[in-house]
Amino acid sequence: MVAMESNPLEFLEKKLDREQFEKVKAINNPELHRFLADWIAWLEPSKVFVCTDSPEDEFYVKWKALYNGEERMLETPGHTVHYDNYYDQARDKANTKLLVPKGVKLPFLNTMDREEGLREIREIMRGIMRGKELFICFFVLGPKNSVFTIPAVQLTDSAYVAHSEFLLYRKGYEEFRRLGPTANFLKFVHSAGELDDRKTSKNLDKRRIYIDLVDEAVYSANTQYGGNTIGLKKLAFRLTIQRAVREGWLSEHMFLMRINGPSGRKTYFTGAYPSMCGKTSTAMLPWENIVGDDLVFIKNLDGVARAVNVEIGVFGIIEGINEKDDPIIWQVLHSPVEIIFSNVLIKDGKPYWNGMGIPIPEEGENHSGKWWRGKKDAEGREIPPSHKNARFTVRLEAFPNLDREALESPCGVEVGGMIFGGRDPDTWPPVREAFDWEHGVITMGAALESETTAATLGKEGVRAFNPMSILDFLSVHIGDYLRNYLEFGRKLKKRPKIFAVNYFLRENGQWLNEKLDKAVWLKWMELRVHGDVDAIETPIGYIPKYEDLVRLFREVLKKDYPKEDYEKQFKLRIPELLAKIDRIEKIYKDVGNVPEELFEQLEAEKNRLLKTREKFGDYVSPFQLEKA
Repeated sequence: MVAMESNPLEFLEKKLDREQFEKVKAINNPELHRFLADWIAWLEPSKVFVCTDSPEDEFYVKWKALYNGEERMLETPGHTVHYDNYYDQARDKANTKLLVPKGVKLPFLNTMDREEGLREIREIMRGIMRGKELFICFFVLGPKNSVFTIPAVQLTDSAYVAHSEFLLYRKGYEEFRRLGPTANFLKFVHSAGELDDRKTSKNLDKRRIYIDLVDEAVYSANTQYGGNTIGLKKLAFRLTIQRAVREGWLSEHMFLMRINGPSGRKTYFTGAYPSMCGKTSTAMLPWENIVGDDLVFIKNLDGVARAVNVEIGVFGIIEGINEKDDPIIWQVLHSPVEIIFSNVLIKDGKPYWNGMGIPIPEEGENHSGKWWRGKKDAEGREIPPSHKNARFTVRLEAFPNLDREALESPCGVEVGGMIFGGRDPDTWPPVREAFDWEHGVITMGAALESETTAATLGKEGVRAFNPMSILDFLSVHIGDYLRNYLEFGRKLKKRPKIFAVNYFLRENGQWLNEKLDKAVWLKWMELRVHGDVDAIETPIGYIPKYEDLVRLFREVLKKDYPKEDYEKQFKLRIPELLAKIDRIEKIYKDVGNVPEELFEQLEAEKNRLLKTREKFGDYVSPFQLEKA
């Protein structure tokens, strides 16, 4: 390649103007210089802008997003709107591939031969930035100057993508300078490709998102949707999972929140929930405090599990957010803070979205262009006001219940509890605690299933296997991932308690929980972490005592909690629990190379359930278990 025929710094000096070159030269990292020279030569941008941590450089990127037409200003100061191509509205799972060396097999995952993938993506991206400006941006995952810090560099010709990352991640230029040649950085190369009249990606047939696990690099072309292009989010997540397993820590698809206990006590929880299972609504409860809503790193520091939020912002689904159910997010979305709305309806400079709880205009502009109620797309489908995957991007500092100290703590916060939650109509009770680390990791995390919903492509009501809510993002063999999880806990002097929740139990078509009941389950978990309340031992873990929940419902939600509700919710459903164990066992037997402890834990739980069934029958009241 052209860049490799000369010294990378000499090549960069010829290609960049003096000011931009000096910014690159100030970072003493030959590997970075080689990477930049290689890709600048290949992409052939007409102009290069290097972002330092200065407010002026960030402002330039935001201005360029508006100037180039990728974003437009809205009525509220700080608010902008961005549109993706009508057919570029979500993660492209089919064309998102892990590039692996020959002979590497990763079950469940979409893999491709590394050499073949690199050849293809190189060909697609050859000269793709001619006539365009390349933005080189530096960020870090996790707090700066910390044991958790992972530096990353993003190359993109989309000012919208760069602007999004400024809202979501900590700036990293000075960290690159501080770390010098020791920076072990992640690499992201993105191009939106040729744009149409609406400034959206045009050549979707050449949309590719390739993740090179060997070189810790991600290549993304001919797409603008954030999940395909914001390198440091779910694309980096695949790379950090691989690093975590290799180095013996955890990179997880979890929120991080503070639950406030008695006498001002602060207890931190992480939580993994598949899509549409209550993850965001749990993390955003008004009387608790959010640290992060999506990704965490957890490390063993002096025998204690400590966690950080990888990000400093939220790239959130906006559909269904309304003033009654989501008061904090609603307040943020109507404040004059910096927000990018994407793929929503705009009318008279104001954003509207499905399920917002107020009347929506009959016409305006949305992801399909000019829109009116009843408009249909080329396939004859009626187009809703906003896309079901429409988003908002905003910094966490805009949230009044943010725990700012925890967000920026270089040593993270101690994890008191870890929660796994799924959408389960008939099996798991609303909340329970594992007997120990291994029991929780296997029977709650590794056994996580979730019922598909109308918001999921495919058939509604199907149980989807999704261990730790991480299946879409794994980059290692599931067996290696679980082995690392078990080993991580064994090395701790103080292990977090593990809990499972289920907000979606139904009987005779009726929900057994109300939306805000989750607030009570969280308070109970916090008390259990500190040994403040007893619990009932069951074959599947510990469940709350009725009298404790009665008190908590009064204190937290100011309402009564009838005995009948408790009995229905915490009834042991043995046939359904046994059927679930059989499903999970079969999945893992077919996969192979999983820890033997997994089958031992499942077999032990099955035996406990069978003994309980012999004594009490198929369906067992929690009061019977309490007396046993």
